[in-house]
Amino acid sequence: MFCSISIRFLAGLLLANIALVVVANDKYSDAPEDAVTCGSAIKLAHLQSSTTAATYQLSSANMQWSGQQIVTVVRDKPSEHKTMWLIRGPNDPAFRKPNAACEEGTGTPVMCGQIIRLTHLETQKNLHSHNNKSPLSRQQEITGFGQGDGNGDNGDDWKVHCGAAGSRKKYWQRGNDVWFEHVDTARYLGASDSVKFNHQNCGHNCAIMNELEAFGRSFQDQYGAWSVESGVHIHK
Repeated sequence: MFCSISIRFLAGLLLANIALVVVANDKYSDAPEDAVTCGSAIKLAHLQSSTTAATYQLSSANMQWSGQQIVTVVRDKPSEHKTMWLIRGPNDPAFRKPNAACEEGTGTPVMCGQIIRLTHLETQKNLHSHNNKSPLSRQQEITGFGQGDGNGDNGDDWKVHCGAAGSRKKYWQRGNDVWFEHVDTARYLGASDSVKFNHQNCGHNCAIMNELEAFGRSFQDQYGAWSVESGVHIHK
């Protein structure tokens, strides 16, 4: 389920005494209605591990590895808010030009090939990667980084790939396959239903029992395919 909210309506709810004026930008006049936009809060479904009964969603666990918060992929209920991620521009937009997303502000459509951050709504930590090994598959570690205030570093930046390699799609669209490439290390955000935390690798009191490890993968393949299936969509 996707709830669509205009910036003006959101301002009315949150900032009743403040006038917010949004100027349309002709640069995005061809953007489809289902384009994913900056400032939206989304759930990312992992396609390889999903079933018809439920989907696995990207989450941020209350557990640390390498001194940072572990990111896992969990079986989720549609009403669950713990798997919501906020779409933001890169950590240092000037450094990422000309591919920095969200420079025109909230409600701007995200174009394929642009660079974004994903901030976990509940913890306010950013989806992050670095050259450390992941605990189970020994691929690249994926973590939630920062002090819980939405700030981080350039290791929080991800490039949006719409469709398979060679795709000519212009905008990231809800319901379509998408891959996220970690800009600094060229690894793709991924998971597998065969790489799961259990009694043997996590202990009997494991806080993330039966959750899937999120990892950085060298290839753009089926293990790194995601889709925006639900969330709160902000549009101009």
